[in-house]
Amino acid sequence: FPIKNLVYIVAFLFLLTGCSQKELQLESNSATILIKTPNMKFNDKGFIFKFKDYTQVQIFSAGVAVLDMKIYEDKVCKSTFKCQDLDTFNKENLSSTYPKNFLKSLFDKKDKEIVHKDIKNNILIRIKRD
Repeated sequence: FPIKNLVYIVAFLFLLTGCSQKELQLESNSATILIKTPNMKFNDKGFIFKFKDYTQVQIFSAGVAVLDMKIYEDKVCKSTFKCQDLDTFNKENLSSTYPKNFLKSLFDKKDKEIVHKDIKNNILIRIKRD
């Protein structure tokens, strides 16, 4: 195997990986995030990342990601389950009465502190940006 061919292969791979398009992160914030619903309970430090096509919410406990959720315009994807359409996600985790874009609009708000309290459905979501 000639060394010349190896150089071409390495150069090609370098160009291929170096020129691949990276996802553009528009914004990131650290925050204390509380999500308390009948099916989800999280209260720890985390991050909210805003990308062009989705918002990513990560919550950590003792340095381990306990929630990694990507919220798109039409679906929610968590590391613990396959993607769900927004109606299904709301029905199973929040309330079927919530608008489809409820969760994304909540995490996309720029306010320093956001509190959503729904006594009827036993839901409390608090986002306190650092």
